[in-house]
Amino acid sequence: MKEQKNYRLMDPKGRILIPKEFREAASLECGGIVRLILTNGCIMIKRVELIEVGDQSADAVEAYVRAAIKIMPDTVRLSLIQDLSTLINSGD
Repeated sequence: MKEQKNYRLMDPKGRILIPKEFREAASLECGGIVRLILTNGCIMIKRVELIEVGDQSADAVEAYVRAAIKIMPDTVRLSLIQDLSTLINSGD
């Protein structure tokens, strides 16, 4: 595979835009999960389907829930929404 280079500017919040051709080549879609890996000062971005077992950070849990909800049946989604609404309204 030929190495592709592309230069981007980072905005003040640390965000960069991944070019469309890179996203398509890596099968990255809006709402997809990526893992950032820092090794020897180099950052690698890897598309993942599931969060690694044992990672209970808020970011990992949110990514897992967002990925899981995509494949849930509508009845399960609605039940989850109802449970979350009840939890929010109860103030817990």
